Amino acid sequence: MSDDIEQRIYELVRRYDGVYLFKQKTLSPQIDIDSDLNFDADEAAALMEEFFSEFNVARGTFTIETYYPPEPSLGEILNPFNKRQVPVVPDFTLGMLIESAKARRWLYE
Repeated sequence: MSDDIEQRIYELVRRYDGVYLFKQKTLSPQIDIDSDLNFDADEAAALMEEFFSEFNVARGTFTIETYYPPEPSLGEILNPFNKRQVPVVPDFTLGMLIESAKARRWLYE
């Protein structure tokens, strides 16, 4: 059953990951949705909406902004006097989706 959930999640992610001319990426629980798959916030949000629906996972406190904080405005970027803090973003891995699907609720904050 657990391998079935894992494979179904990989199939879901592949639908959002685009088309490869030569070789598909090998998916594993350690793959990060943001840094390894390069999903933008809209793609990740769409993926997660389908994930919660298809796997009947309670979303709890999940918010996409946890993993994709808002971008600073152009004025903030160009202001030489503005010290900008780089946000620390938690990992957002396929393993998190797999474990949450098994538990039927989002396990992370």
